[in-house]
Formats: sequence, structure tokens, C-alpha cells
Amino acid sequence: MPWIVVLFLIGILFSLGSGLVFLLRDKGGSTRMVKALTWRIGLSLLLFALLITSYFLGWVHPHGIVS
Repeated sequence: MPWIVVLFLIGILFSLGSGLVFLLRDKGGSTRMVKALTWRIGLSLLLFALLITSYFLGWVHPHGIVS
């Protein structure tokens, strides 16, 4: 499960970085930035749903550290 979360985070960061590159290069001439940021939002929501589902299914457990 930790590897899946790491892969999602890498995908989210890659999409965010590509959105920044498209913002700087395209100067508003295309929709590539919007598509990259849409992928980022979709991956973030999917990761959140995966974490909530895996918690309720018992695949992940809280670490027990209380502040």
C-alpha cells in the first residue's frame, strides 16, 4: 500500500510540474495546462478515495502517535 501512495504522489507532482511548464511555454495558446491540472485533481481525489476505502477495509491502520 505505501508504494501505491508514493506512485500516486509522484504522478500528482509530475502533473503539477507539467502544468507549470505548459503555463510558461504556451502563453495561453492551448489547453494543455488545463488538462494537466485536471489530471492532478483527478489523481488527488482518487488517492483520497483510495485511502479512505483502504482504512475502512482494514488495509491501513493509524500509527497510534497522539500529539
